[in-house]
Amino acid sequence: MIKYIGSKRRLVPVLGDLLAASSASTALDLFTGTTRVAQEFKRRGAHVTAVDTARYSEIFSQCHIETDASSVNKDDLRDAIDYLNGLPGEAGYFTETFCVQSRYFQPFNGERVDAIRNRIESEFRSSQLYPLLLTSLIYAADRVDSTTGLQMAYVKQWAPRSYNPLELREPELHIGPGRAVRGDATQIAGELGEFDLAYLDPPYNQHRYFTNYHIWETLVAWDAPEHYGVACKRIDSRDEETKSVFNRKREMPPALRDVIASVKARIVILSYNDESWATLEDLVQWCSVHGHVEALAFDSKRYVGAQIGIFNPSGEKVGQVDRLRNLEYVVVAGPANEVKSITAPYVGTNIPRSGQGSLISRT
Repeated sequence: MIKYIGSKRRLVPVLGDLLAASSASTALDLFTGTTRVAQEFKRRGAHVTAVDTARYSEIFSQCHIETDASSVNKDDLRDAIDYLNGLPGEAGYFTETFCVQSRYFQPFNGERVDAIRNRIESEFRSSQLYPLLLTSLIYAADRVDSTTGLQMAYVKQWAPRSYNPLELREPELHIGPGRAVRGDATQIAGELGEFDLAYLDPPYNQHRYFTNYHIWETLVAWDAPEHYGVACKRIDSRDEETKSVFNRKREMPPALRDVIASVKARIVILSYNDESWATLEDLVQWCSVHGHVEALAFDSKRYVGAQIGIFNPSGEKVGQVDRLRNLEYVVVAGPANEVKSITAPYVGTNIPRSGQGSLISRT
């Protein structure tokens, strides 16, 4: 998995257990991001529909969720990765933009990205391997970048990992079919069909994923866009179509309320945290349209980039962080007996630490 703000790595086992306890055979991951949760649901045997607006997220979903591992010729995949790993570098747009005009990657790795991405597009575009190889390239680039995890800035001095040579590896694949959908949850949440379980993990502040991960957008689109600023962000970052209602403080609450109401699922699970623009009471109220509601809380470290300080686009530290931990809320709604049953292991009286959850609200 790539370094990703809002990642639910620590909650994945809990979410997987909730899915298993609900006996859900179909699941929706409406803001799938890196597909970490969607992959857990698929590993647990559910047919998963993974949805997001990001280009790179659609590629991850096509790789990890839509692709049935049993349908992939592993020898062909290994041969393709070996071939791409053996290509000599060739400087192009990626190298010039993200290694020379900015310092996200060492030039020798940028040249490898240019060469490999060109071959993926020219030789594998119509192949089943296309999203698998492109996913592998994004992961490989992420392992050798020189950032704190966000692409709004790069660190002032080269990160130690940036000296490592870029290397493609086989992406993790899972048995069974699934579905990848690129779209805006506010427009399509009610049109995706009915599910046994729906999971929602929406953005919760002003930080836009489109700009935080603009390099991955460009790596997938491969469109050599005009860019601006020290961070070399895509020019379409300024377009309204690339902006989300979930990044606007006044518009987010009613938008999230409407999306929750639009989802068609027996069990609805929403994860959020105490840094968001909505209160726990709001979340419980909005989810109550689906029935009985129980809310769990999980103590968690803040995202690593938020723990080490605040940096400007040149990578210079310009501020400090005022908190190192937060509470992750998991709100579960649906038929009362079922919701009580699947959340029963987390019933407790104290806010937990070390990743152990506790029931903190019931309505």
